[in-house]
Amino acid sequence: MPQEQFHPLPQPEDIPTREREDAMGAYLMMFAAWGAGLPLPLINVLAAIIYYYVNRNKGRFVLFHASQSLWSQVVVGLINAGVMFGVVRIIFWERDVTREFIAYVIVAAVVNLAYFVFSIIGAVRARQGRFFYFWFFGKLAYRQAYLVRDSAETKGPVNLPPSNS
Repeated sequence: MPQEQFHPLPQPEDIPTREREDAMGAYLMMFAAWGAGLPLPLINVLAAIIYYYVNRNKGRFVLFHASQSLWSQVVVGLINAGVMFGVVRIIFWERDVTREFIAYVIVAAVVNLAYFVFSIIGAVRARQGRFFYFWFFGKLAYRQAYLVRDSAETKGPVNLPPSNS
């Protein structure tokens, strides 16, 4: 099995300001529902999907950050949808709040807090022309944006993302 090859990572000074701003904007999609005044988690996912498709052809740097933001937002959105479903179920059908639901809400709150912090760090790093790899999603987005799909695309040295260790 041949080893995968990746495009070289750009240096911060090589990335135009516009691409940095577009990459930064990907992480700000988490505020889409808040900006609309709605507590609906799937609005954030929809905003991230739209942002990804509008900006995916603006360069590999933007594609990396938009992909990382989208994949992580999908997971956080599903977790938040589970919380909303549980709240609606409690309000309209069951009047009991179970320990499992309370534990799920606590886990969801921790995940949301971590996503908020990582997204702010990712946005700042993207604006600086740097990379910030989320756990799991960073490697997924890196492969999506920088994997050489055609051997004719390989030029110069090849970089790999940092390991999660």
